This record gives sequence, structure tokens and C-alpha cells, in this order.
Amino acid sequence: MTTGTRAARLFGDHFLERLQPDEQATVQRVRDLCRDTLGPQADAVSREDLFAWDTFRTLAREGVIATAFPREYGGTDARQALRIRLIEELGRVCSTSASMITGTDLSSRAIVAGASEALRREIVPRLCTGELQAAFALTEPGAGSDVRGLSTTIRRDGERYLVTGRKKFITRASTADWFAVVGRAEDDPSVFIAVLMPREARGFRIGAEVDKLGWFGVPISSLEFDAVEVPASHRLGAEGDGFSLAQDALLRARIGHAAMALGRAIGAVEIASRYASDRTVFGKREGEHQGVQWMLADMVTQIEASRALLALTADKYDAGASDVSIFASMAKLQATDLCMKVVTDALQLTGGRGYLRDFPLERFFRDAKLNQIGEGASEVHKTVIGRDVMRRAPLAERNPCLRDGPLTDY
Repeated sequence: MTTGTRAARLFGDHFLERLQPDEQATVQRVRDLCRDTLGPQADAVSREDLFAWDTFRTLAREGVIATAFPREYGGTDARQALRIRLIEELGRVCSTSASMITGTDLSSRAIVAGASEALRREIVPRLCTGELQAAFALTEPGAGSDVRGLSTTIRRDGERYLVTGRKKFITRASTADWFAVVGRAEDDPSVFIAVLMPREARGFRIGAEVDKLGWFGVPISSLEFDAVEVPASHRLGAEGDGFSLAQDALLRARIGHAAMALGRAIGAVEIASRYASDRTVFGKREGEHQGVQWMLADMVTQIEASRALLALTADKYDAGASDVSIFASMAKLQATDLCMKVVTDALQLTGGRGYLRDFPLERFFRDAKLNQIGEGASEVHKTVIGRDVMRRAPLAERNPCLRDGPLTDY
């Protein structure tokens, strides 16, 4: 990618060089959008937790929303190798913008993957353009990362389903036109069913928007279903596919969370290092002190390592690798925990100024925490990864340094 006369970035473009020319051009368009529009508007967007319609419409108009959708329905079917670069660019300046892209994956993936052809033709092209919005109704008061803990029931009644239950922390609930709802079959709790519910369905209630610490611009609400009727033709996938559809949506969203967190970490280091260049402490620039240099060295090194893990994960997703879900958990765990640390340290380096509302790191700090929680908290992913290691360890190639027999015989 060429940058003309623009100054080189603190973090290099080595990952972009692997993209195709048209993909590189897409990244450059998003960079221009961040520089000219989204970055300057980010502070205003973060002041009040109302849906950021101007931001959403800009992303839709510029075709960024469409990257999540297949070409046959009006999208651009972007590879994950490209999408992580776009989300990173957006996360570098505006969590709201980045979360609208990851949220599009989460909210619409089950529709793309499981809706009937007729429903896809009706809805997906309008999701691509931003004319319609969808929400993914999975999390409940007693179940979130553990999908098997869902209590919402979906009962077949002739040519319709009846949905009863509650959902919580649903992003875009106050603006969505359609809701992908996942629950258990009433007569067999081991069977998960997903249905597509219109906003105006009778017996369906959307709660008030709930105040939260950060991630302003994308409000959340609760949902209640009182025997809500959904036509059988609005089922997503087959009966029993609800769990796999949820896992597929969460997989893409976790990759997006990792990219957003890394973008924010990159932005935090850019801001903190520039401040260290401008600020004078004890007679010399702050950045000339060894302690500051070592902090920045740790930040930059760990961010580049995390970017490499995420790039590998995106490649695995695009190739359909069987182990991509574990790598998505590792990438999400590493990137989001790292982002929280980097933003905290960057704020520390900027001192009192970093704590001011009109300084970007205050916003970065508030937004960073949710990445560690959303789409599976860090502790959940540690459990998932650890279980996978212990499942494979007894069957894996034995280290040649070991003699035969149980290791407890040493």
C-alpha cells in the first residue's frame, strides 16, 4: 500500500502487504474515513449512549457494513483477513464504529447462514445497505457465554413456533427491525432452535435502554417474550441448529473483538508516545527516560505479537480450519487483556491529562473493559483453551526427551 507523502505510522503496514490490491484500497478508504470523519467525531459520539445513527449511516454508505454479507445479496463477502484490518483501523479511533462492524456480524450471521432463501432475499440486501437492522438475542439473565444454560423455550405449534422467555444485554434492541432469537425446544431441552422474529410481533416487549460505563453509541436493552408467535417459515436452519448458529456468530464476533481491542491499543500507544515526546519531566523529554522507553517497548512488542496471532486466526477462518474456534478464543483472550493493560499504562504515562474527558484515553479506558467481557469473558476463554489442551495432550505426539511409561514414574 502506498501512503504518498503522508508520515509513516508508528505501527507498520506489514500485515497489509499480504492483502490483494483491491483489499488494500478498501483499507485506505477506511483510513481516510477515520481521519476525516470518524476520528474527529468520536468524542462527540462518546458523550451520550444513544444509537449513533450518523456513524452507522456513514459506514453503510461507504460499504463497510456490506463487508459482512455475501455478494449475491449485495455484500462484498470480505475475507476475515481484510475485516480484521478494517476493524483495527476503526478501533484505533472510535469504539462505536468498530463495534457496529463486529455487531453486524453477531446480529446478522445467523440470518445469512440459516434463513430460507426467500427470507434472505427479502432481508439481507436491506441489511447490507443499512436500511434494516438486526439484533442477536442470545444472552439471558442466567446464561451468557454458556449457551447451554439458556432457559427461553420455543414450542412448535402446527405451522408456528411460540417463544417464551427473557433476554438481556441485547445490543441494537432499541433500533433493530428483526431479532434472531435462540432458545430450547420446550419438549426436548437438548434441542436448540433459532427463529427470526419481527419487531412488531405480538407479545414481544423491548425494555428501556440500560446505562453502561462505556461503548456509547450502541445501546443495550432487555427483551421479554410472552408466547410470541413466529411462523415456522422463519426458523433459522433446522430444529437443533440453534446452538451451531450461535457458535458461528460468536466465532466471528470474537475475532472482531480481538481486532477492535488491538486497534484501540495501537491508538493508545500512538497517543502516549506522542505525549512522551512533547512533555518535559526533570529537564528532559518524558520519552528519554529509560522507564518510559521500557514501558513503550513492552506495549509495542506485545501488540505486534498479538496482531500476528490474530492474523493467523483470520487465515484459519478463511481456510475453514477445524481448530479456528480455539484460535479465536486465544486471539480474543490475548488481545483484549492486552488492550486493557496497554490503555491503563498509556493513561498512566499521560498523567492527569489522560484522565480528562476531552483527552481520548479517558474514552479508550472506559471502552477497553467490555472487550474483556463481551462474547465470552477472558476467564471463559481460558477455560475453553485449557480444556482443549488437556483433551489433546494424552493423544499428542510424545516429547522425545521422555522415557517410556507414565511420567509419575520419574
